[in-house]
Amino acid sequence: MAAIHYDAKMTDEERRARVYAGDLFVYSPLPESLELVELGKTMLSEAFGERDPELAQYSMTVDAFATLLGELKPRFIHHPDCKRLLPAILARLGCDQQKTYFDVPRMRSATSNDYLSTGIAYAFHPHRDTWYSAPVCQINFWLPIFPLTTDNCMAFHPRYFSQGLRNSSNTFNYQEWNRSSRFNAAKFIGVDTRVQPKALESVELEPDLRLLPPPGGLIIFSAAQLHSTVPNTSGRTRYSCDFRIVNVDDVAGLRGARNVDSRCTGTTMGDYVRCSDLAHLSAQVTAPYEAGPYEAAAV
Repeated sequence: MAAIHYDAKMTDEERRARVYAGDLFVYSPLPESLELVELGKTMLSEAFGERDPELAQYSMTVDAFATLLGELKPRFIHHPDCKRLLPAILARLGCDQQKTYFDVPRMRSATSNDYLSTGIAYAFHPHRDTWYSAPVCQINFWLPIFPLTTDNCMAFHPRYFSQGLRNSSNTFNYQEWNRSSRFNAAKFIGVDTRVQPKALESVELEPDLRLLPPPGGLIIFSAAQLHSTVPNTSGRTRYSCDFRIVNVDDVAGLRGARNVDSRCTGTTMGDYVRCSDLAHLSAQVTAPYEAGPYEAAAV
C-alpha cells in the first residue's frame, strides 16, 4: 500500500523508487521554496495593484482577470530567479545536480465558485500527467503560494495508481498541443475547446487524499498518480506553483512508475534542463520516448 512520507530522511534514489511505487512525499518549507513563494507573491501583488490577488475575482470582470493572468504567468515562468531557485530547491532535497533535469515552474490559479475554471485558470479533472505525454519517470513538485484549505487544494486518487482507466489519452500529442493550444489558454473563457485527455469511465472521486502543506511546503508525487483540482468553494482564489523533474539514469534505464493506461504520443523530454548548467537531455537517451510514455522497467 502506498504511504505518505513527511520530511523523509532518505536518499534521492530511495525517494524516487518510492515515488515510482506510488508513495507521496511532503516536505516543510525550505529557504529556497519560500523565496520562490515570495517571488510569486511579489509578482501577483505588482500585477493586481491595490487588489488582494486572492479576492480580486470579486472586483474584476472575467475577461480582465484572464487577461491579467495571461500576461503574468509567462513572466513568472521565465523569471531568471526561477532558474536559480529550482536547482537550489532540488539540491536541498539531495538531488544530484549533474543527473537531475527540471522544467520551468508554472504558476497555477483556481478561482472560487466557478468564476473562471477554463483556459488560463483551468480546473483539472482527474488525470495523470502521463496522459499528457509525460514520461513514467517524471516526478512532480507542487507548492502553494498562499495558505490552503480542504476546499481549494489538490486531490489525489491513489486507488487508481495501479488501476487503469479508459481514457482519451490516445488523442493527445504533446508536440501538437504546443503548436496549437498551449500558448493561447487565456482566450478560453467560459468554454474550453482544447483537446485534453479525460477519463472515459466514471471515476470514484471519494475517498480522496488532500494534503495541506503551508506556503512553500512541497508535495512530491509521480506523474502517473491520478489527481485533480478540488472544486474551489473557499471564497478565495488559490495560487500554486509546480515543476517537474527527471533523473537521467532513470531516463536512460527506462525506469519509472508502471504505465497502466497512457496511450498518448509525443514526449515532454525536450522541456527538461540540467540543474548544473541548463543543458538539455541528449537525443540518444530521449529517443525511446518519442512515441509516448514508455513501459517502465521494474524498479
